Amino acid sequence: MTQPRRRHIVRRLYDWMLSWAESPHGTWALFWLAFAESSFFPLPPDPLLMALALGRRQRGVWYAVVCSVGSILGGLFGYVIGFFLWEHVREFFYGWVPGFTPEREAWFRDSYHEQGFLIVFLAGFTPIPYKVFTLVSGAVGMNVFEFFAASLVSRSARFLMIGGLIRAFGDPIRRFIDRWFDRLALGFAILLVAGFVAVKFLL
Repeated sequence: MTQPRRRHIVRRLYDWMLSWAESPHGTWALFWLAFAESSFFPLPPDPLLMALALGRRQRGVWYAVVCSVGSILGGLFGYVIGFFLWEHVREFFYGWVPGFTPEREAWFRDSYHEQGFLIVFLAGFTPIPYKVFTLVSGAVGMNVFEFFAASLVSRSARFLMIGGLIRAFGDPIRRFIDRWFDRLALGFAILLVAGFVAVKFLL
């Protein structure tokens, strides 16, 4: 598939996703989109979460909870896919997930043995494609309870921060979130990893 064609498909999916913000079924749409994004859907649920929360600020945290639960359960679904079906679906992810290659998969497998919780946490909190890590977690046989704990903490933290900020500040905070949230999340992740490495080195 050509790059312009792929961009066109993604744009249409994005518009379709945001259209649910005007629907009475928007909450359910958020849940299922968050669920799907954690295993196969190409777009994150954050834009729909923000659109719904801006429409009803007093329910911003509730929407964040719905998004978190959907994402965590979707992550478990992705784990199951990876555990049982990875050999059959890996080519799809090589083609659709930027930067995901057989070499990167091999690196994941080596890294998971020592830092599985940290890897899943960083993927769940930052703009790194979380779906890749749910599938790889299952494919490499990561402990499912450790995977669930990392997903619970990271996805809840990400979405509750977005929902809480919108509830507190409304529309003025949207531009800040759009522009800076992912960068700040990455900065936090870098500091976390640096601190972890420093502690490990000192001990």
